[in-house]
Amino acid sequence: MKKPISRPKAALRQAAEPQVASPPPANQAPAAVREPGPPADGFETGGQAEAFESAVRLFHSGQFRAARDLFQRAARGSSREVAHTALLHARMCERRLGAPEPAPKSAEDHYNYAVALVNQRRLETAEQHLQQALAQAPDSDHLYYVLALCRGLGGDLAGAYTHMKRAIELHPRNRMAARNDPDFAEIGQQPPLAELLYPERTRSG
Repeated sequence: MKKPISRPKAALRQAAEPQVASPPPANQAPAAVREPGPPADGFETGGQAEAFESAVRLFHSGQFRAARDLFQRAARGSSREVAHTALLHARMCERRLGAPEPAPKSAEDHYNYAVALVNQRRLETAEQHLQQALAQAPDSDHLYYVLALCRGLGGDLAGAYTHMKRAIELHPRNRMAARNDPDFAEIGQQPPLAELLYPERTRSG
């Protein structure tokens, strides 16, 4: 069954990992919070919050080792609430670092894993899984759509054009989907991809 045209765009914006919470408000005391020691090296609340926010960004980009180190640093700060939350997320990073790589089997498995890898900007590995998915489902327009994004984000606009052209041939509404997709907001304005997504500009010129 053909995938809904909105699927690639929606899937790419889904977090590949569980949601990372923001630090709890200062007036909300979590249960079973450890008593923090004195701030390490004068590490006060402001720097603690900055470290936590930086760790969250690293976590969402899949850089779990660097995120863990920053979460651990935030756990040594003066705010007990932030310290507790940071410790929880440091443990989440440890679990990700110790988990084996998934072994996708079906085309759908490879596609879903590739989407997660694109979100983490692990573009080369993502393309490998998309190619494996295409070997099993060669006429799947959503695979070409994500391949186009993968190539575009990697700076290969000619490759992005080739894959998007095929996605549009298989499902013409992919053109409008890409035009409305924030993931294509920048690369979709550059040639030759722009000529494919906005053919009316060429005609008017």
